[in-house]
Amino acid sequence: MDDANVPSLLSLPYLGFLEKSHPAYLATRKLLLSSKNPYFAAGKTFRGTGGPHINPWHPWPMSQVSAIFGTDDDNEILNSLYIVANNTAGLGLIHESQSIYNSTDFTRSWFAWANSYFAEMILDLADRKPGLILKQNKSYQPGR
Repeated sequence: MDDANVPSLLSLPYLGFLEKSHPAYLATRKLLLSSKNPYFAAGKTFRGTGGPHINPWHPWPMSQVSAIFGTDDDNEILNSLYIVANNTAGLGLIHESQSIYNSTDFTRSWFAWANSYFAEMILDLADRKPGLILKQNKSYQPGR
């Protein structure tokens, strides 16, 4: 099992342990972000990896942030950003966990660790992929 916290298997590139393109990481990532992982959940409004701390229907947004750190694929990055940004219940803050069915059902309205991790990821994207976040991407459509 892999937990949504850091350290985690999904966060290996963030930690500098493996490159994003390493075959072992790619295979691990594919497994972790699928229904083969008992702590992965996907629903109408959210998807991600959770852990044993909360019920399986409340994955952690931190898992989406780790997924962004672990890829260079623009569509994957934009999909994850869209999922996180559209599940803040209007607060503009990252929650500890998020319901996969209801965007207003979450734990911890403000979770410093997740917000800090998200901010660090935005700074990483500003350096690594500035075109994705520093200009308005009018052509982006979620799920593509």
